[in-house]
Amino acid sequence: MSTLVEDDTIPFGMEHQNNKSLPHPYVTMCHVGFRSAALVAYFLCGLFSDSFITSFVVIVLLLSVDFWTVKNVTGRLMVGLRWWNYIDDEGKSHWVYESKKGASQNMINSTELKIFWAALISFPAIWGLIFIVKLFSLDLKWVLLISIAATLNGANLHGYLKCRFGKNNENIGTSITNVTSNFFRQQVLQNMTNLMNTTTSPQSTPQMNPNH
Repeated sequence: MSTLVEDDTIPFGMEHQNNKSLPHPYVTMCHVGFRSAALVAYFLCGLFSDSFITSFVVIVLLLSVDFWTVKNVTGRLMVGLRWWNYIDDEGKSHWVYESKKGASQNMINSTELKIFWAALISFPAIWGLIFIVKLFSLDLKWVLLISIAATLNGANLHGYLKCRFGKNNENIGTSITNVTSNFFRQQVLQNMTNLMNTTTSPQSTPQMNPNH
C-alpha cells in the first residue's frame, strides 16, 4: 500500500519546461479557444437560435469558463504569472500578484509568451469596440452581455499586468480598476432596468373613434 505524500504539489515557478515549440499545446489551445468560441458565438448566435436568453446563457458560460481557465491555469503554465485573492481573519480582502523570479523566468517558452499576451490584450479590445458600437446603436440587451464580456476579459488583463509590471503603479492601477468597475456596474444596472421597463410596459395602441 503506497504511503500518502503530505504535499505533492509542484511549487509555483518550478514547473518543468522543455524546448518544444509549444510545451503546453492543450493549455495554449484552451487559452485562445474559449474566448474565441465566445466571440464566434456572439456573431453567429442569430443563425442557430432566435432566443436572446439562449444566446446569452451560452456566451456567458463560455466567458466564465475562459475567465477561470486563464486566471487559474494558463497564466501559471504559459508565462509563470498568477494572481489571486484571499480574505484574512479580520474580513479584509487581499490581492496577491505573483511572477516567476530568477532562473525560472528564463524557462518560459517565447512562443507561448507571445500567444498568451496577444490573446489577453486583443480580445478585451475587440469587446470594447463592440461595446461602443452597440452603445451608440442603443441595442441595450446586447450592451449588457458585452459589458459582462469586457469585464471578465479586462479583469484577467489587469491582473496579469499587475503581475508582470509589479506594484510600482499600484495606486494608479487601483484607481483605474475602481473607475472601470463602477462604470460597468452602472451600465449593467441601467441596462437591466431599461430592459425590464421595456418588457413590462404595455404597448399603447391607437384607438379609432367611430364617426357618427
